[in-house]
Amino acid sequence: MLPVKKILCPTDFSEPSYVGIRSANELAHHFSAELILVHVVPPIHFYSPPGGTALNLTKYLEDMVTASQKSLDEVAKNRISPDVSVQRTVLQGNPADQIIDLASSEKVDLVVTATHGWTGWRRFIFGSVAEKVVRLATCPVLTAPAPQEE
Repeated sequence: MLPVKKILCPTDFSEPSYVGIRSANELAHHFSAELILVHVVPPIHFYSPPGGTALNLTKYLEDMVTASQKSLDEVAKNRISPDVSVQRTVLQGNPADQIIDLASSEKVDLVVTATHGWTGWRRFIFGSVAEKVVRLATCPVLTAPAPQEE
C-alpha cells in the first residue's frame, strides 16, 4: 500500500462526509498524494401520475451535475490544503458502484470515506455506501466515523 500516491474521497456534502474529507486531506498532505474528490448523483426514481406535470429529467440531471460540480469546487477551496493536488469528479449512478469503479479505473491507492453511522431502519432503507465500498473495493478503504450527536 505504501507509498500512497492517489487517494479517492467521496462526499455527499453532509457533515459526516466532511470528516472523511478532513482525513483524506491530511493523508494527501502527509504523503504528497493526489486527492480525487467525487460526488455521485444518484439515479432518479420518478413516477408521473396520469395527467401529471411532465418533468424534464435530462435537464434536472444536468442541473444536479452542475450544482454538484460547484459544490465540489467550494469543498476543494474551503476544505483542502492549497498544497494538495485535487481533482474533482461528478458521476451519475449508484454511489457505491460508481465509487468502486472510479477507484479501480484511477488505480487509487486508498479510498477514504465517512460513515453516517446509521443503524436499524435508516440503514435498511438507505443502505450503506461505505459498507459496500469496504466489501468490494480492490484497494484499502479507510472509514471515518460520523461525529457523535450531542
